[in-house]
Amino acid sequence: MSEAIVQVRDLTKRYGDVEALRGVSFEIAEGEVFGLLGPNGAGKTSTIEILEGMRRADGGTARVSGLDPQTGGAAFKRSVGAVLQSTSLPDKLRVDESLTLFAKLYGARVDRGALLRRFGLEEKRHAFYGKLSGGQKQRLAIALALVHEPRVVFLDEPTAGLDPQIRREIYDIIEELRREKKTVLLTTHYIEEAERLCDRVAIIDHGNLIALGTPRELKQRSAGTTRIEVALSKPMDTGDLRSLEGVTDCRDVDGRTVLHSTRPPQTIVALVKHLENSNNELQSLEIAAPSLEDVFIELTGRRLRE
Repeated sequence: MSEAIVQVRDLTKRYGDVEALRGVSFEIAEGEVFGLLGPNGAGKTSTIEILEGMRRADGGTARVSGLDPQTGGAAFKRSVGAVLQSTSLPDKLRVDESLTLFAKLYGARVDRGALLRRFGLEEKRHAFYGKLSGGQKQRLAIALALVHEPRVVFLDEPTAGLDPQIRREIYDIIEELRREKKTVLLTTHYIEEAERLCDRVAIIDHGNLIALGTPRELKQRSAGTTRIEVALSKPMDTGDLRSLEGVTDCRDVDGRTVLHSTRPPQTIVALVKHLENSNNELQSLEIAAPSLEDVFIELTGRRLRE
């Protein structure tokens, strides 16, 4: 792996009595797409805002391109680009004007036509910002973050609130950044986003980093098992279900029962028999390969999006 371009050591942050970050540490190699995956309130945005220089840490250290975000000055600002959770520009600012404005702020030369074509905004170059759709605004926000050719790009929940089609368009842009060997740190609570886009993922919850690795490495925690998710007419003791043939883990999650099994057919047969003997009924059953969602459930006992 290349030398780390982002370094985080024992990062802590408090908001009154709330510990948003509790000693978070990780590194990102140059050219890597790195994801911070976790539910809302996990500490993802606090981490990325500290790295962007927008917020001070209470403890620990953060370095981007070898620079402290708080003291790196103009050199730091030139080295990073950022897309915040919410981007807002004046409604009467035109698309091409916004590119010119941001280029001047960074003292950069910009080929506006090339950027507009790259992000599918050429036909909107003279449109007012206030007239753009949500997806167009997000594509423009990413274009503005790249106008000065930064070494590191921060994307905070880049697809939150977008419909599936627009989300896929943003995925294509991030995958293009990966091909260009651009370093990207993105935060997300979408499982499929992390699995598709990220070279490595840090799972964060309640301010703690609870798992770190490639999506494949993390899913190896559940290697050899199949997830069986069922809805029952009456709640059941998960301890009883853990004793069924093939079951390695069983938890109640969000009103449903999630089992992991090394022998799914035998587990399902045993489950049906157990329900009949218990005067219970199977209302629905879903079978799937383990995902990062399962890793999160195993580590926390709850779903990622709760």
